[in-house]
Amino acid sequence: MRLPAALGALLLTTTIAIQPAAAAMPSAPGPAPGTGALLAHKALYTLTRDPSNGGEVIAARGTMGYEVTDACDGWAVRQRLTMTITNSDGQEVQMSSDYATWESKDGLRFRFHMRQTTETAVTSQTDGEASLQKTGGPGEARYTSPHESTSPLPAGTVFPMAHTAAIIAAARDKKHFLGLPLFDGTDENGVEDSFIVVLDWKPPMQTKWPALSSLASTRVHISFFDHGPAAVTPSYEVGMRYWENGVADDMKMNFGDFVMNAKMKDFTPQPRRC
Repeated sequence: MRLPAALGALLLTTTIAIQPAAAAMPSAPGPAPGTGALLAHKALYTLTRDPSNGGEVIAARGTMGYEVTDACDGWAVRQRLTMTITNSDGQEVQMSSDYATWESKDGLRFRFHMRQTTETAVTSQTDGEASLQKTGGPGEARYTSPHESTSPLPAGTVFPMAHTAAIIAAARDKKHFLGLPLFDGTDENGVEDSFIVVLDWKPPMQTKWPALSSLASTRVHISFFDHGPAAVTPSYEVGMRYWENGVADDMKMNFGDFVMNAKMKDFTPQPRRC
């Protein structure tokens, strides 16, 4: 799970001048593990600005809804976010993002739709589909908006649910670093690079969510970069706790000039819909 990178760029460029960044990545590992152990669920997160980080954004608040549906042959995911930010001039800006995907459980096919608005104006939209020739790529992404185009997907590419499964598998195997090209459809420029630092693998612990209290978990930090050998600075970073079924909480989302904390307010496992 991640916040679409394009929303991070939108939040920044609407209020603050930033410069694009990219980074060189380590070689991607072998095929990502299957996603069958991931949990279909609904979650609602409360978003608040982290007071430890300064910058041009002096206040921010919002909510994020995340829903994963087990569609038998694939995973249907819907992520909706609304946020109000206040800049140093006291101006409030309301932004929203609606992101929907379908990903086959074999990790080879992917469809995506992402629409972002600032106030009432649509500021960004991507639609299309992507496929891999085999697990881990290579493949191709085909966009129908913002315009018809194709983008190659390099060897090692994974889609979002397979990305989550690969992180959890690495944590379970006590690996500490992982580099994966990720395609999630949020950027018309195609694939981006992700570098993951796995901080721990903890045994089950008591939580307010009974369905999660019997599960191991891991804390990770993920940096996202424009794809390319000359990149050195992440465009977006997020830290979070993942339970071994893919449910995430306690997120810290770094947009560069401000940081948002996301805490899970509601959580409900969902049945398979076959």
